[in-house]
Amino acid sequence: MLAERARRSLPGLWAGLMLAIGFVAAPTLFALLDRAAAGRVASRLFAIEATASIVLCVVLALLERGRAARGAAAGEGSRVTAELMLVLGALFCTVLGHHAIQPMMDAARAGQGAFSFGVLHGVSSALYAVKLLLVATLAWRASAGP
Repeated sequence: MLAERARRSLPGLWAGLMLAIGFVAAPTLFALLDRAAAGRVASRLFAIEATASIVLCVVLALLERGRAARGAAAGEGSRVTAELMLVLGALFCTVLGHHAIQPMMDAARAGQGAFSFGVLHGVSSALYAVKLLLVATLAWRASAGP
């Protein structure tokens, strides 16, 4: 029962975290602080969000695998569900955005690398938006019922 509640609640909390950081905190930082300070704080907030996202992906993947295994054993579907694919998609976006693109952005800020900071920031923002869409879809599906 607790696992099912967590499976239904965590995606909504995760989406709220992403919205709060991406659409409230980061824009506020850039409105109030100088660009360099706002960038440092925003980078730290997005690093915290990425860590939380990886933890939530692992927890939700385990919860969803358990639910899917029980359903498959009862003859009610596959072990690979749409919800599991949404979680894995969010994990992919997190790892690519934070662990691949972010270091490239740091290098571009220092004048190194093949891509400009603006291009990399656009890619990072697009990955964040895709991840938010995946997590919001997961939250919507989790709230819909069994």
